[in-house]
Amino acid sequence: MCGRFVSSSPPDEVARYFDAEPPVEDAFVPRYNVAPTDDVFVVLVDGGVRRVAAHHWGLVPFWAKSPAAGARMINARAEGLADKGAFKAAYRARRCIVPADGFYEWQKLEGTKAKQPYFVHRPDHEPLAFAGLWEEWRPSRDSDDVLRSTTIITTTANDAMAAIHDRMPVILAPGSWDRWLDPADADLDTLGRLLVPAPPDVLALRPVGTEVGNVRNQGPQLIAPVEPGDAPGQTSLDLGLGLGLDEPGRG
Repeated sequence: MCGRFVSSSPPDEVARYFDAEPPVEDAFVPRYNVAPTDDVFVVLVDGGVRRVAAHHWGLVPFWAKSPAAGARMINARAEGLADKGAFKAAYRARRCIVPADGFYEWQKLEGTKAKQPYFVHRPDHEPLAFAGLWEEWRPSRDSDDVLRSTTIITTTANDAMAAIHDRMPVILAPGSWDRWLDPADADLDTLGRLLVPAPPDVLALRPVGTEVGNVRNQGPQLIAPVEPGDAPGQTSLDLGLGLGLDEPGRG
């Protein structure tokens, strides 16, 4: 799944990277512990223009009685997107990219109740492009108030992730961005072939401190690698890169 991630790059840099129009933002604060129901940046095509916008994390279907429904829909499994009522309409016409500088996942430590958090990112430190869907919700049909929300699509884990979790976000390669974002492309068979695990070498993983388990904690110290002696249950997933609520549920 993807239940916590890092959004530390300024929106104008994100826009340049994805060749999109930047959002209108008065202020930006780097966030190192983005949690469900937060506002997150998405890249989408809106009115024929590729742009970066802020959406509520947790997809709220147009037919939902209240925005609270989104808390259960932070992730959408790639398997069955075309059939599941909450996602099938968005899958056909409202696809987006959720940019991230990395995400967190927790490894259960054998024989204990403890879990070791890992920070997962690209080795070159460029942004990850999570495949996402977006929706619009109104409290009533004639309301001018609109809530735009998003969900992150997950797939089975690749070899790099499998030791700590059986799911991972779908990470889109740059060559697939145009097709994925095109709202006029409804070829679900072809789109579905994009929803596969990323190659293992796209990701680097390193153990980090347990402070990330509390969503109130923020700051770059959350992604700092821990010393081997401070990482209980450390495994070969510590790739020697040198250089948060409790841990989210599985899904």
